[in-house]
Amino acid sequence: MPPSVPSLPRRVARTLRTSLFAQVTCALVLGIVVGKLWPDTATALQPLGDGFTRLIKTVISPLVFCVVVVGIAKAGDLKAFGRIGVKALVWFEIASTAALVIGLVAANVVGPGRGMNVDPSSLDAAAVQETTGGGHLPTTTEFVLNALPQSFAGAFAENELLQVLILACLVGAALLHLGHTKVPKVLPAIEQAQEIIFAVVGFIMRLAPIAVFGAMAHLVGNYGLGVMRTYAKLIVLCYLAAALFIALLAVALKAVTGLSLWKFLRYIREEMLLALGTASTESVMPRVMQKLRRAGARDDAVGLVLPTGYSFNLDGASLYLSIGTLFIAQAVGVDLSLGQQVTVVLVLMLTSKGMAGIPGSAFLALSATASSLGAIPAGAVALLLGVDRIMDSMRVVTNLLGNCVAVFAVSRWEGALDTARAKRVLDGEDTSEPDDGGKDADGGIGAVAPAPGIPAQKHKEPQELKEPAPEAG
Repeated sequence: MPPSVPSLPRRVARTLRTSLFAQVTCALVLGIVVGKLWPDTATALQPLGDGFTRLIKTVISPLVFCVVVVGIAKAGDLKAFGRIGVKALVWFEIASTAALVIGLVAANVVGPGRGMNVDPSSLDAAAVQETTGGGHLPTTTEFVLNALPQSFAGAFAENELLQVLILACLVGAALLHLGHTKVPKVLPAIEQAQEIIFAVVGFIMRLAPIAVFGAMAHLVGNYGLGVMRTYAKLIVLCYLAAALFIALLAVALKAVTGLSLWKFLRYIREEMLLALGTASTESVMPRVMQKLRRAGARDDAVGLVLPTGYSFNLDGASLYLSIGTLFIAQAVGVDLSLGQQVTVVLVLMLTSKGMAGIPGSAFLALSATASSLGAIPAGAVALLLGVDRIMDSMRVVTNLLGNCVAVFAVSRWEGALDTARAKRVLDGEDTSEPDDGGKDADGGIGAVAPAPGIPAQKHKEPQELKEPAPEAG
């Protein structure tokens, strides 16, 4: 007899029970409905999304530390790790500058603010001050100093990713210097801690649909859907510019690695939908790191490029800032010259690098840009208060994809990408954890037997550093 086919309700129930993508999708739709029908109740649901984001943030710093330390130790070459960092910064600067230029060109062609004829004196500049909490973007000196940790525990307690990265690099370098003969148990312990953190992430991710429901209900209930009609031209322009930039990312990824961005997007569709629902790329960083490693990117490249990109490669924010600056100028009737627009790009190239983790950072960057030009009233930034939250989806998608493409591109550039495995994983042909059988991404032999009582590891172990031979009498 032919096997019985489950009924449609059972198949739907099984999908909802087993698929995070289906759960998050339903939560997203339900959040929009609740926010539209019961806005007063919906605005009280924000803690659901904030609580989930807090839980995820607690594991980001230790996870980044473990992945970077293990990556450096397994790479066995600190110089190679330094090359990855330099190449990542070069890629970040090229990508973010391209995003800024695309935004300026799009805003000049479409002119989203033309004809609005807004009187700057009628705007509530105090609202911008309230949104930013009276903060300011750090200067270059402050940014560099803030990246240096004051204490080991403080970097983790304050969740300062750049400080954690520096500590991880120092610890990884120390492991390479001492070798396995002096600290044989440290690296296995860090690897086991990494596995525990990934397990914790798995537990927290079970709450993702609840978080998406709360965040989306709050968004719709607080801001409503009417704002989309008021700023329709600006919103459509930002999303179309983002789509163009993502298409360029797809071309760049294909040219550099031979991989398809659309297949990768399908591969991380759950994480992408979660990032959209919570309006936060941090909420998916642990899962994305895990998936990039599974897709053939080496630990050291993933551990360095992705977290660094969260501070240095905000492509979506760069698009929004450049379009937003010209929108404000056009709305208040200021015609910026070509020289002033070049100044906009130069200023935003600097201010956009210090935005991560600062409340109201987009408004701070826009205010700093307006002040540097001297032609746009700083209070005119208040024009974007009503639409800023709607732009989060565009910023999140573009930032996340930009950083993931950077990981693949820099990994391929450095020879730290198993391209064959990446293609199999993105095609859905290989869902196993990476296990190179003692070979690294370039096919070199490097595995050693695990210590007694330590489970076999899935990656190349670091090469043991030999003590220098004593000098002759």
